Amino acid sequence: MIRSCTSEDFETIYAIVNDAAQAYRGVIPDDCWHDPYMSREELRREIDAGVRFAGFERDGRLLGVMGEQDVQDVTLIRHAYVATAHHGSGIGAALIQHLQARASRRLLVGTWTAATWAIRFYERHGFRLHTAKESEALLLRYWRISHRQIETSVVLSDG
Repeated sequence: MIRSCTSEDFETIYAIVNDAAQAYRGVIPDDCWHDPYMSREELRREIDAGVRFAGFERDGRLLGVMGEQDVQDVTLIRHAYVATAHHGSGIGAALIQHLQARASRRLLVGTWTAATWAIRFYERHGFRLHTAKESEALLLRYWRISHRQIETSVVLSDG
């Protein structure tokens, strides 16, 4: 079941993000890796900035989350993570399809250039990878991230 996450889900979202983000360890540049990958304070700032999480729940347990954030004329997909033990079980696909079905504006998603599995996932769901130059322009326009993260990220957009 997919549902909107609430403030009661905060610790579970935090745990899922940091569990699933272990896939980035040793893949993204070392100067971009943090442990934990996302602090509680950063997660709180993201929610306060308008990131709304949808969660995939099974047997009363939240197993995956995907955030969305309206920025200017687009909706950004933010912080899409599935608990490591449940990778490959269709949770990510269900969440992205849920957000796509709800979308009333263009969807953009940014990810690390080195996260080739994430890029392939979004491409399988109809997203188009932008060139490095296009990605940089989109990241500068819609995201509030460091210059270093912009250098090492790409953007994909839906149809």
